[in-house]
Amino acid sequence: MTSRTVTLLDVARVAGVSKSTVSDALQGSGRVAEATRERVRAVAEELGYRPNSAARRLRRSSTGAIGLHLPQTATRLDYYMNLAFGAVARAQEEGLDVVLLAPAGVAGGASGRVASRVDGLLVIDPEVGDSAVPGLLDAGVPVVTGERYLGPAAAPSGAVICDNAASLTALLDHVTERGARHPAVLAPAGTSAWATALRATAASWGQEHGVAVALRTVPFAATPQEAEETTLALLRTDPAVDAVICAPDGAAPGVLRAAATAGRTVGTVSVRTAGGATSGRTIGGTTSGHTAGSTTPGRTGEAGTHPRTPLLVASCVDGTATRSAEPPVTAVDLRPAAYGRACAELLCDILAGRTAPDTVRRHAWALETRASTTPPC
Repeated sequence: MTSRTVTLLDVARVAGVSKSTVSDALQGSGRVAEATRERVRAVAEELGYRPNSAARRLRRSSTGAIGLHLPQTATRLDYYMNLAFGAVARAQEEGLDVVLLAPAGVAGGASGRVASRVDGLLVIDPEVGDSAVPGLLDAGVPVVTGERYLGPAAAPSGAVICDNAASLTALLDHVTERGARHPAVLAPAGTSAWATALRATAASWGQEHGVAVALRTVPFAATPQEAEETTLALLRTDPAVDAVICAPDGAAPGVLRAAATAGRTVGTVSVRTAGGATSGRTIGGTTSGHTAGSTTPGRTGEAGTHPRTPLLVASCVDGTATRSAEPPVTAVDLRPAAYGRACAELLCDILAGRTAPDTVRRHAWALETRASTTPPC
């Protein structure tokens, strides 16, 4: 342990206790048995652990602020801006300011300087490839992550997570219920929990249902143009594709443009019984609303083979781009403002002692069905 700085997580692993127990034992706080406290102190001394000086200062006084670390692509995406506004609103209710951390300012071992300026940290969609994340998780202040961190580092003080596998499953179920037989998923690259879950779910859903899901990887923050180019190439090489689910925020309009270029009508042509119309809202994977009659996709030739087979289009992230598209695009509403608020609330609760560390809370999503996958009324 002499070749690098010894962390609380190192002490916790050797002592066989949690990171929070180590912190309480070394600070002389919390409900820690005396035998455990002595063992932790002995391990810390043996390993040469030295408490973070910034963290010691923070334990004596409050800065009145929390830090917010977003992915480097955040400035291009409405999702993260709405999330940030939600976090700021909740922090202000607690009398806390929010400091947006620039990626360059927290890389290269600068976590100590960060910790000296904030009481706690929010780290949203942490990626294994983000060099700043390990230092932030071990900065000596409480940390709440939005989604889990899949890399090796100190465990956060808490996390707020979505069931991303369930949301993509709901989209795949939805398009197949609307008649799709050969769906495709434009899944995000990267090592965040969200991107990893979507890629894995596309593969596992196809295996479970015996359906060939065409999986294409696009950048985490793919532009509409990148989505358009990927979709055009997909439709040319695999014309049987009859549904495209686009993951990245704001990229779905590119799929619509590709459909138009390929001569594919977006949506379905309805075959209904009297008064039959389909509507509904799925919340956390449970459908509310009602369905009357039945629908099948309109086809101009052999099923799945004619170049003008209607194409269903959906998105894994709802937003202005999906709501204002023509036609409006079915999408998963991840409720980003509420999500940011939930992350800030958990951090505030931990800072105030209202919630124990190591708390994990779940955030609900909603499936918004629109004209890109449903028949006209």
